[in-house]
Amino acid sequence: MSNDLHSILHADKGIVSFIGAGGKKTTMFRLAEQYGGRVGITATAHIEFFPKELKATNYIGDEDALLSAVNKDKSSKAIAFARPSSRFGRRAGIHPDMAQRFYDEGEFDLLLIKADGARGKFIKAPAEYEPALSSASITVIPVVSAQIIGQPLNNEIAHRVDQICKITGLKDQEEIKPVHIARLITDKHGLLKSIHDSAMIIPLINMVDDAKIEKEAKLVATLALQMTDSFDQVILAAMKKDKPIVDVVTR
Repeated sequence: MSNDLHSILHADKGIVSFIGAGGKKTTMFRLAEQYGGRVGITATAHIEFFPKELKATNYIGDEDALLSAVNKDKSSKAIAFARPSSRFGRRAGIHPDMAQRFYDEGEFDLLLIKADGARGKFIKAPAEYEPALSSASITVIPVVSAQIIGQPLNNEIAHRVDQICKITGLKDQEEIKPVHIARLITDKHGLLKSIHDSAMIIPLINMVDDAKIEKEAKLVATLALQMTDSFDQVILAAMKKDKPIVDVVTR
């Protein structure tokens, strides 16, 4: 199994946005660290402080200051940037309509964007105002954690339980089955919400850490491909492992 993340996730150039829960930032940071060209890392939603382990030059300021900073910095291979926020431990994102300008001004080969929040949970459904996707995104990667399969739906593992119930047919505290996750991934009010027709969609089922979970995750992928023609493959991964790609499920 190839572990060329950039080609498998179609994240080797342009603007790539991440939505969902269960590994958005981990995937973004890994892509950034392994990228051979000039890469930008930012958000259009709130994002935690960029970790010290991320080998990137950091800029925090209003959008005008950020545009100037990324334009003037010609030497940094990786640049992480965001706006200040009054929320503890958080930064604010740029406006989605500004993504293309940042991409151009920063002369980036790749711009990675966290486009919604999940409060550290493993599964989520979008609010009315989410996701904050840039129309310039050439790839959108919806993320969900395989660890929630077989667990009861509750606020400890899920963000916006009520909305998840509406989309999937689940009830609060009911066991989450592969079909429920497949429905969330493929629903126009779920993880396909607001994705532009021109964007390539590459769903990522993360935290596929053992053979048992892999079997269940493959079922999710197979069901999802049967439910929609919006994408043609689903990636199974364990993003914290040395070789993160577990499988690529296609039609």
